[in-house]
Amino acid sequence: MRSYLPDFDLQVPDSLGEALALLTQELGQYRPFAGGTDLMVLLNAGLLPAARFLDLSRCQELRGIQETSTHLSFGALTTFTEVRDCKAVHQHFPNLVKSARLTGALAIQNRGTLGGNIANASPAADTPPSLLAYGTEVELISLRGTRRVAYEAFHQGYKKMDLAPDELLQRIIIPKPLGRTFHFYRKVGTRQAQAISKICLAACARIENGTVAEFRIGLGSVAPVPARARNAEAVILGKPLEALPIEEAQLALLADISPIDDIRSSAHYRRVVSQKVLGQMLRELSQSSF
Repeated sequence: MRSYLPDFDLQVPDSLGEALALLTQELGQYRPFAGGTDLMVLLNAGLLPAARFLDLSRCQELRGIQETSTHLSFGALTTFTEVRDCKAVHQHFPNLVKSARLTGALAIQNRGTLGGNIANASPAADTPPSLLAYGTEVELISLRGTRRVAYEAFHQGYKKMDLAPDELLQRIIIPKPLGRTFHFYRKVGTRQAQAISKICLAACARIENGTVAEFRIGLGSVAPVPARARNAEAVILGKPLEALPIEEAQLALLADISPIDDIRSSAHYRRVVSQKVLGQMLRELSQSSF
């Protein structure tokens, strides 16, 4: 049964300034959204609670991919299709391209946004593991000004974010990898496409003189929030490629995750498969031609 539309209040501001003014004037009353792809699922199922919504689709200030010598910056309304089609993203952040391609069907990719994937705060979202692996920052804006937050600190608990009621996510800033870099992305789901992940792992490693000089792993669907695998990273960091302690890293990974049983999978399955995907990634890293 579909939700009853007259129960909802929708405002569509013409600019970012107008959107921020509405958020400030009626603090905590509006729920901002971008593409609305997740909201439509709940609406059609009759599960979307009556609320006041703020449609950001006309806020042109939240659009566009900008490149500097050191970073790529994505407006919060950048769609997955725009991510997928951008040459600079292919060149510097192939994991992000892969995660955008695996987010729903083409219709979802045309409408769904990078900012929405973050602010919806699902631990099973496809892009957050890649964003974590690339050392991303998010830029937040309100009438009080702007501030930047390391993305790994943005999610503070299930559906809880470092985002004040008068703030919006404005941009996603990703530093370009330096030197010789290894990229890995793997999503495990029920199907090859259009499936919510059971476990997702992204990794980025910088190699110097045959040694892992920098290493980050992002994980999805194995904790209340998208998570860094800091314990597993620490085992590998500084090790030579020909002698990576793979089994030790797999054991350390168990301290980085806290999976649950749900409709898609069991906690046991997620622990086992996370270790196996980590092993696959480390074997590929050890055999890479750096």
